[in-house]
Amino acid sequence: MLLNTYEPWKFAFSRDLSSLEEIQSNSWGIIGVPFDSTSSYHTGSRLGPITVREASFGFENYNFDFKKDLNTIFYDFGDLNVVSGNCIKTCEILEETILELSNYKIKPLIIGGDHSISYGSIKGILNDFEDLTVVHLDAHRDLANELIGEKFSHGTVLRRVHELGINELIQIGIRSSSKEEEEFVLNNENITNFSSVDVKENFGNILNKLAEINTPIYLSVDIDVLDPIIAPNVSNPTPSGISIKNIQDILKNLNDKNIIGFDLVETSSNNLGDITSINASKIIYDFLTLF
Repeated sequence: MLLNTYEPWKFAFSRDLSSLEEIQSNSWGIIGVPFDSTSSYHTGSRLGPITVREASFGFENYNFDFKKDLNTIFYDFGDLNVVSGNCIKTCEILEETILELSNYKIKPLIIGGDHSISYGSIKGILNDFEDLTVVHLDAHRDLANELIGEKFSHGTVLRRVHELGINELIQIGIRSSSKEEEEFVLNNENITNFSSVDVKENFGNILNKLAEINTPIYLSVDIDVLDPIIAPNVSNPTPSGISIKNIQDILKNLNDKNIIGFDLVETSSNNLGDITSINASKIIYDFLTLF
């Protein structure tokens, strides 16, 4: 068991682990972060780690879409001991836990929680990888400087991440933002923007851009990037989203890249077995199958 975690559930097909000495290096380590104190619309993403894990038990070991078994070695270390109401402290704890994973050469796979927690995860990653590209799938830019007077929030998280000095931010699926955020994107050459319309009409351009990445990658998926018809229980549902097939194609396109961290956030289901949790779990299941 890692420092500052506890075990409420495990993702299906995760490897048993009786001691940290048994860990195989260069594998994946799941950490749930049940934190949603910065949510500005629907709350409930603190339940995401539980509902997403439960939904994983509906899948077969054989991934029909990719025609291969899920043979990836990964461990589920349980949930972070978050500090409810305190985003900064929670992110500090997560950063410490990411560093602890790094000591065992384990790559983090984070289940949120609202999107603010990505800051702690990426900040921890940057201790080992200075030249980092963040690929961000979301309906929203999350590039505001402040949200309701808060600098650290689900709506400001990519602004704070950008300030950490990443190599490039590639945003995919965007269909909602403020004028301030649009101006910030236009004034920063290391931010590349693809809207949800681009996904539908110019998908080849997106895949070509991803194919050009030659740095380590951190992949952050806000489940509201999906259309609310298939993912209604999210913190900020926004019409005209993308599909699971689009995300599968993005994952396949990144398959030969050096992905060193992944998070999936904003699943706000309040009951087990709902469609949002199933689709969120499917994205993680597909990711683990391919990587």
